[in-house]
Amino acid sequence: MISRANHVPLSPLTFLSRARHAFGGKVAVVDGDATEVTFSELATDCDMMAGALRASGIRAGDRVAVLDLNSRWLLAAHFGVPGSGGALVALNTRLAPQEYLDILMHSRARVLLLSAALAHALGVTDARDLPVEQVVMLPGPGTDLAGALSYQEWLTGADGHGLQPPDDEDAMIAVNYTSGTTGRPKGVVYTHRGAYLNAVSVALEFQLSADSWYLWTLPMFHCNGWSLVWGATAVGATHVCLPSFDADGALELAGRYPVTHLCGAPIVLSELARAGSQRGFAAGRPIRAAVGGAPPTRQTIAAVQRMGFHVTHLYGLTETYGPSLVCEYQPGWADLPAGDLAERLSRQGVPTVSVADVRVADRHLRPVRADGATPGEILVRSNTIAAGYLDDREATEEAFRGGWFHTGDLGVMHPDGYIELTDRSKDVIISGGENIASVEVEKVLAAHPDVTEVAVVAVPHPRWGERPVAFVATTGNPVTGQELIDFARARLAHFKAPDAVYFEPLPKTSTGKIQKHLLRLRAREHGTAGSGRPGAEAPGTSP
Repeated sequence: MISRANHVPLSPLTFLSRARHAFGGKVAVVDGDATEVTFSELATDCDMMAGALRASGIRAGDRVAVLDLNSRWLLAAHFGVPGSGGALVALNTRLAPQEYLDILMHSRARVLLLSAALAHALGVTDARDLPVEQVVMLPGPGTDLAGALSYQEWLTGADGHGLQPPDDEDAMIAVNYTSGTTGRPKGVVYTHRGAYLNAVSVALEFQLSADSWYLWTLPMFHCNGWSLVWGATAVGATHVCLPSFDADGALELAGRYPVTHLCGAPIVLSELARAGSQRGFAAGRPIRAAVGGAPPTRQTIAAVQRMGFHVTHLYGLTETYGPSLVCEYQPGWADLPAGDLAERLSRQGVPTVSVADVRVADRHLRPVRADGATPGEILVRSNTIAAGYLDDREATEEAFRGGWFHTGDLGVMHPDGYIELTDRSKDVIISGGENIASVEVEKVLAAHPDVTEVAVVAVPHPRWGERPVAFVATTGNPVTGQELIDFARARLAHFKAPDAVYFEPLPKTSTGKIQKHLLRLRAREHGTAGSGRPGAEAPGTSP
C-alpha cells in the first residue's frame, strides 16, 4: 500500500531539516571572513531566503540565479531557493558579461542574488539593465549596483513560512550550465530526487561524517559542488569556505582548521603540491582529496602523499550531477610505489553507489569486450542522470537515445570491470586513416619528470589530414620540444608522437577543464606541422 505514510518525495531539503535538529549548535559553515555559522543559524538563513523569494513572486519552477563566490550565502541558496519552490541557477564566477546575459535570458531567471564583490563582472551599472525582475545584493564587501535591493531590506518582506518541501520529487531543483569547453553552454536540469540520491552517494563514497571538515576548493557553482553542498550537510559535516581557489590560502585553512576532505580538478592537486612543497606543508590529519577529470601525474600523487593526502580519482559530467564513476581503492594499493599507484588511479573506475549501470558500448549500443583495449563510448543509466536540457528537446533526445545517456567520452573496459577513459569522441585525431587518442599521448608526456600539464590537439596537415601537437607546462627545468617528442616516440607508435610542442599557458574554464577548442585555434595559428610522414617532422619549441 502506497500512502503519505510510506512515500515522501525525496529532496535534499530534508538534510538541512535533520541537521538543524541533530546538530543545531554545531558549526555548519566557516565563511571566508572566518565567521562561524551554526546549523541552526544556517537553517534560519535558508528559511528567510525562501520566504523572501516567495514574497518576490517566485513560484514552483521559477528560476533564481545566484552569482557569488564560495560563501555561506551561496550554500544557503542551495536550500533557500528550492525551499521557495524555485530552481537555482548558480552562475560561474568567471564568465564574460555577455555570457551572463545569455544565461539569464535563456534560463528566464526572475531574481538575481548578487555578490557585491562580483557586480562589476556583469558589465552594467544599473540593475534595470539586466534581464531579471529583481536584483538583490548579498551581504559582503564590494560595489552595490544601482537599482538593486539590499539583502536586509529584501528580507523584511519574507512571508514567514520558511522552507517548503516539493510535492513532486521530480520537480526542478537546479539548472546548471555546462562549462562551455566546446561551444555555447546548455542548461542541464536537476531534480530534487536526483540531487538527493547523488548527495547520499557522494557522502558515502567520500566517507563524510559529522566529524568531517570539508574545504571548498571546488566551486559550489560547479554541478552544485558535485552535490556536496547537500551531501556534506546531510551528515552534519562542517563547510569551510574558500571564496575562490588559491593554493596557499587552501593550505592555510587546512592548517588552521581540522580539514579532512577537499575536491577539485587536477590543477587543484598540482597547485597544492607546488605550494605544499614550498611551504613544507604536512597535514595534521589525513586529508581525502577527490580529483575529477584527467588523472593526476605520478609526480603530483607522490608529492601530495608526502603531505598527507589520500587521492581518489572520479569521473562525471554536469549531466550526471558530478561523479558517476570512482576509482575505488583495492587492498594493497596504498603500499604501491607512486608510479604504480598512478597507473591504477589513471582509470576512472566503477559506478558510484547511486549509478545503476555503466557500459562501454559500440555504435550499436552493445558492450565491447572487457579486454582493456577495445574502445567504445561510455554510456550511463541512473537515477542521477539529469532530466534533460532546458528548452532543448532535440539535444535531450539525442543525449538519451537508446535508453542510455551518451557521455561523448570514449573508453575501454578492463577485465576487472574498471573503466578507463581514452578520449572525448570529438578529440580523436585521425591521421592518415589511423585514430590517435589525445589522452593516450597526454598520459605519456605527463610521465616526463619536467612536465606538469599537457594537452594534445589536432592540427590540419596537407598530407595526413590531421597531426597531433602538444601544449605543455613544465616545472621550469630546461627541456626542449625535441626532447619531449623523442620521449613520446620511445613510448608510443611513432605516428602518435606530436609533431610540435609549444610551451604556452593552457587556457582553462573556471572548473579547471582545459579549453581544447582554444588550443585548436592556437595550433592553426602556429601553422601545420610539416609535410613528411607522420612523426617525421619535429619542430620542438624551447621554453
